[in-house]
Amino acid sequence: MQFDAPWFLIVAPVVAILFALLAWGGRRARLARARRWSQELGARARRENRLTWFVIALAAAAATVALAGPRWGRRVVESTLPALDLVIAVDLSRSMLAEDVAPSRLGRAQQQVRRMLHDLAGDRVGLIGFAGRSFILAPLTADASALHLLVDALHPDQLSAGGTDLGAALRQGRELLLASDRVADRVLVMFTDGEAHDSLAAAVAEADRLRRDGVRLVLVAEGSDTPTRIPIRDAAGTLVGYHTDEDGGEVQTSRRDDVLTAVADAGEGVFVAAGLEDQSGAVRDLVVGFKRAPVRTATTRHELPRAWVPILGALGVLLLHAFTRRTAALVGLALVTLTAGAASAQAPANVADAAWRAGRFGDAARLYLEQARRGVGGDTAWFNAGTALLALAPDAQTRDVLARAARTLDPEIRFRAVYNLGLLALRLADQDSAGRAGHLAEARTRYREALLLKPGHAGAKWNLELAMEPEPPGSGGPSQGPSAPQGAGDQGSPPPPSLTRAQAEQLLESIAAEERQTRQDLTRRGTQFRESRKGRDW
Repeated sequence: MQFDAPWFLIVAPVVAILFALLAWGGRRARLARARRWSQELGARARRENRLTWFVIALAAAAATVALAGPRWGRRVVESTLPALDLVIAVDLSRSMLAEDVAPSRLGRAQQQVRRMLHDLAGDRVGLIGFAGRSFILAPLTADASALHLLVDALHPDQLSAGGTDLGAALRQGRELLLASDRVADRVLVMFTDGEAHDSLAAAVAEADRLRRDGVRLVLVAEGSDTPTRIPIRDAAGTLVGYHTDEDGGEVQTSRRDDVLTAVADAGEGVFVAAGLEDQSGAVRDLVVGFKRAPVRTATTRHELPRAWVPILGALGVLLLHAFTRRTAALVGLALVTLTAGAASAQAPANVADAAWRAGRFGDAARLYLEQARRGVGGDTAWFNAGTALLALAPDAQTRDVLARAARTLDPEIRFRAVYNLGLLALRLADQDSAGRAGHLAEARTRYREALLLKPGHAGAKWNLELAMEPEPPGSGGPSQGPSAPQGAGDQGSPPPPSLTRAQAEQLLESIAAEERQTRQDLTRRGTQFRESRKGRDW
């Protein structure tokens, strides 16, 4: 058994004693009034309702236990949904412990995989860990909770063989996917820094086999292309040194885009760049159009909420006692208890939303930030605060708050936060002529991320067109205003009519062509891939 707020269990006896004292005091006052009327009435009142204080105390204690949020038991839920077969392979070599990205290459990969599991709920997902050898951690399953536990435990110590064998991971992912006889599309998503210690030819050959077998390949790059050391930390997270090779020299590791690009091209797959902030969102948008097949799944839900049990017990005790009395006083008390419980269950009116609708953006920003720092409203509160600050004046605080909201798992909040970050960059570009180029570059990055989340969003396409211009066109400005806070406004105004859908699509095609050319350049530079010497364990 678990409790959402266990401290209510400590309060329950205090609440029971308080209600018992109040009931006992009320009984004494009633007896005094009865004795003043007559001795016979006083004696009769003393004989009745002797346990009323205990019943009220018991009901109050049960209601307080219900507020603690007890959970126990489990339930199996069966459903039939269209599902995709997808295997996630995570590089567990020592080089993934490099901290050139926060918190580390492996840590960032774990964050992105957790978001993918959230976005791909209902699909069948398998998990593979690989370094010098490859190992299946989970077969294809729809049990996301079990996969989350496995992802949290990923570490290089899980595998005995060091180094990095991309070919082995590609081969095992293909075998795991082909073992399924369903007609759904098969996808292999690999998170790695590309620092392979097998031959490039072997990895390319396995990628080509994936292509011929109809398995779609997605390579997600992690880390920086700048050489960096591999830290060694103890169980408490304290740095104790850096990884060394057989000669005692410190190992330098860097991301190998040339290797990843060559493998992606051989498998006709997709290469997701390390610089993309929302890598999981990009993968989700890639697989959203893939073919799915109906699959029947049984999901076990653990620790079900059981607050209704003590509430039902409290009501039962009150009703039973009320029916044994000559008056309906406790029935009225039960109704009052129910009314108070219903009122406490309802969220208080959000005064911040009211301030936004009234145009008091300063008050709205302050109230939203207070909610976010108290943990009320979750990521929605951070987004609302950033949007209110954006309505006041674009500054560094606005960027920080919106960036915090953009890390949410909610796709809608994530899109709107990224959209508003792009709008912030456009406004800063108008105000800061010296740093205009940098702000426009950031705006382009943000709106490309937004279009990965919602490819057909007209406002994002229009604003991306503005960010591509050296000067704002005279025909119009950014799509009107930021996305409004959740619950406080509409979803944003449509873009000005001067940019047609065909023009926006043509713009996106040109961007895609530019990215393909960049990939081809990386491939040409990586043709002279050098095979690593024996004994590497990173």
